[in-house]
Amino acid sequence: MTLELIIFIASILFGALIYWRESQKNGVYRFFNKLMNSKELQMKVSDKKGFVYQQPFFLRLIFITALFLIGIVIVRFLIPIDLATISLFASMIFGTILGTYLAGFIFKSSEVIEEQSESLEDKLQEVIEKGKDFIEEIKTKEAEVVEEPKEVKSEAKPEEKSARERLKDKGFLK
Repeated sequence: MTLELIIFIASILFGALIYWRESQKNGVYRFFNKLMNSKELQMKVSDKKGFVYQQPFFLRLIFITALFLIGIVIVRFLIPIDLATISLFASMIFGTILGTYLAGFIFKSSEVIEEQSESLEDKLQEVIEKGKDFIEEIKTKEAEVVEEPKEVKSEAKPEEKSARERLKDKGFLK
């Protein structure tokens, strides 16, 4: 069980390594493409497709299985010990496929982050400017609100007479 777990983790890393390597250069795939196809059907120079890079699931499964079958046959001839069991073989294939999809997810998310980073900086600066403007508006409104009631109170008081004076004017008090 421990050997299977170690091989599974190593195969995930191997799958990520294969995916990364094919995303950089796909020379082996180009070689087989030139070998198998006529000039009209050969891939273009700008095409980055590889054995696992930009391939659907089924073709990835076939290429990775063939790679491990060739590897197991070579190991069986070099080391006559029965080391490559079916469970190890299955965990190597599954781990490698999982590693390729994990690497694809990481590469795709890093591309999206790089694309959005410039627009995020612009949006952040815009939000900061709007926030500063909003704070300035609040400060000016508070200053205006505080000053207006003082002026209203000072104007209204001098014009009014007291209640005693009004009663004297009407003749009710002496």
